Amino acid sequence: MPQFIDHPALPSELSAKALSVTELNGKARRLLEMSFNNIRVEGEISGLARPSSGHWYFTLKDRQSQIRCAMFRNKNQSLKFIPTEGMLLLARGRVSLYEGRGDYQLIVEHMDSAGTGDLQKAFEALKMKLAAEGLFDITQKKPLPTHPKHIGVITSPTGAAIRDILTVLKRRFPAIPVTIIPSSVQGAQAKSELVKAITMAQATNQLDVLIIGRGGGSLEDLWPFNEEVVARAIADCSIPTVSAVGHEIDFTIADFVADHRAATPSAAAEILSPDRQAILNQLHLLGRKLTALTRHKLQLSQKELESLKKRLRHPGDRLRDSSQRLDDLEIRLKQAITLQLERARSRIDRMQERVFQQNPQRKLELLKNRNDHMGQKLVQLILNSLEKRQLKLEKISGELNTVSPLATLSRGYSITMAGESIIRNSQQLRKGDLITTRFCEGEATCKVEKIKS
Repeated sequence: MPQFIDHPALPSELSAKALSVTELNGKARRLLEMSFNNIRVEGEISGLARPSSGHWYFTLKDRQSQIRCAMFRNKNQSLKFIPTEGMLLLARGRVSLYEGRGDYQLIVEHMDSAGTGDLQKAFEALKMKLAAEGLFDITQKKPLPTHPKHIGVITSPTGAAIRDILTVLKRRFPAIPVTIIPSSVQGAQAKSELVKAITMAQATNQLDVLIIGRGGGSLEDLWPFNEEVVARAIADCSIPTVSAVGHEIDFTIADFVADHRAATPSAAAEILSPDRQAILNQLHLLGRKLTALTRHKLQLSQKELESLKKRLRHPGDRLRDSSQRLDDLEIRLKQAITLQLERARSRIDRMQERVFQQNPQRKLELLKNRNDHMGQKLVQLILNSLEKRQLKLEKISGELNTVSPLATLSRGYSITMAGESIIRNSQQLRKGDLITTRFCEGEATCKVEKIKS
């Protein structure tokens, strides 16, 4: 909370003469700096700006009031964190006055984080609630039209955002019609007006895309776009929506539920409007391609015409060719008929031969000739067989004669027999037995007179 320091009463001479504005601001600045030096103030940060100079400018606020603040580069470089929108800070510094504008402000020399502010807590709570319901689901987002036919814009009709959108659309593609649906974009009444404007946009049945947005501002300035009723109206909108609220670093609930987020209103117009020059360049390119293709087609047609003209002949020439072709066909026909007749004659001859061969008398003659041939062949086979057997008999007889007893007898031996038995030793004989002795030629009958063993 602010810490106040008592200060002496103002000198009476200050009210005795008229002061210039510069003098008044200078005296007020010195008075504030003497009275509120080295104080501590707690509040929620909003509208943080960090220009290239390195200085920080922002607002500290509570539920009822706010104060402008500045933290110069030589002081903020020693901080171990960078403050963000909605952060609750404990700032130490001195109260001063910017004389150029007469703005009362707090010059911050040091700050510490004291947690999250009420608005930021409400923002995070609503964000988590809607995310859990699926209102941020990317699969539910409607695609934006590639070439919009009618764009609707919900914003303040007097703000910088609508001027930026119209300027970009006029530069890129002025032929697209734009319908402005006016609405407050700041203050307590803004949320209900935004919901009403979204309903009106859908009722027109003419728009194919809708831009909802405003220019930059503090967290509380942008708060209508963090209201739950506005978020649900955007999510339920049947028209594809583009959220274009604040600057690139600003994020609102509307950015998450819309079908597409643009960093700025100008960026929204850039996204939705086709580049007229790019389209013209494309048309010129297509025109050149069409001209080249047409020229190429004409050249091909010309070549085809020349070819057809060369192939076009005088009727007399075609008649002579036809006559010659007719003669050729006649010759080929005669040759074909002759060939067919020869083939027919050949078939007839073969058939006559087959008929002649099938004649019974012819068959009988063939059978008789075959029988005679077979008889001669049988006689010859018998004679050959007899000759082979005679030779074999002679061979066997020779072999038998070699081992025959008669051959042995021819060498001076004889065979003695008693009846039909051959006498092999003297013990077979008895005195007085009649024996027959067979020689090589003839035989003799003898009586045994003496036996010697």
